[in-house]
Amino acid sequence: MIELIDVTRKYGEKTAVDNLSLAIPQGELFAFLGPNGAGKTTTIKMLVGLLRPTAGTVRVAGIDVVAQPREANRHVAYVPDEPHLYDKLTGREFLEFIAEAYGMSAPDAAAGMQEQIETFGLGTFVDQLGESYSHGMKQRLVFAAALLHRPQVLIVDEPMVGLDPRSMRMVKDLLRERARGGMTIFMSTHTLAVAEEIADRIGVVNHGRMAFLGTVAELQEHLALHERSLEDLYLTLTEE
Repeated sequence: MIELIDVTRKYGEKTAVDNLSLAIPQGELFAFLGPNGAGKTTTIKMLVGLLRPTAGTVRVAGIDVVAQPREANRHVAYVPDEPHLYDKLTGREFLEFIAEAYGMSAPDAAAGMQEQIETFGLGTFVDQLGESYSHGMKQRLVFAAALLHRPQVLIVDEPMVGLDPRSMRMVKDLLRERARGGMTIFMSTHTLAVAEEIADRIGVVNHGRMAFLGTVAELQEHLALHERSLEDLYLTLTEE
């Protein structure tokens, strides 16, 4: 469902992503880990079509993101690390705008909006202006907007930042539920406990290269550090 084949991205002389290959099947919840500057954000921007790779191929739902960006975007939802809304639109108006952007029919848009409003508990504030929203309210609305067109692939960058424990639980449950329903989820996070709790597999990137790819149990075996937490394993793997 997600494929990166020998992908490299350079900024002048600097190589941010270095010959990265990765395949994530349908229905997998994949956690993408790595220190700051390791290439995570650049990889995400290539997956969602915001950056072109210098070399290599990026495919989502079998579609080449560079050759057919509009078609690829129909199958993808992206939740960035910092939720951005239009302050002078209400939550409902924002959802209507997103539905129009994806070319949803009026009946599909109305049904989808009602479903997401209920799923994310937006009813108490969906008709208020975005400028009045807390960070947690914004995050819930952005998730609702991302899932409005029923994408096959969800890409989320630091989904737990700024959320209270109840909202964090809601997001974790949502991600697991959607993965069980067949959605492919690519989650970049520094919250290692969340990755350990809900991810099917993890990938640890360092200096633009994949340092490890597999399950937490396989990482324990790889490092010969059994019964250690993902935090301990991650720090061992990425130490300079």
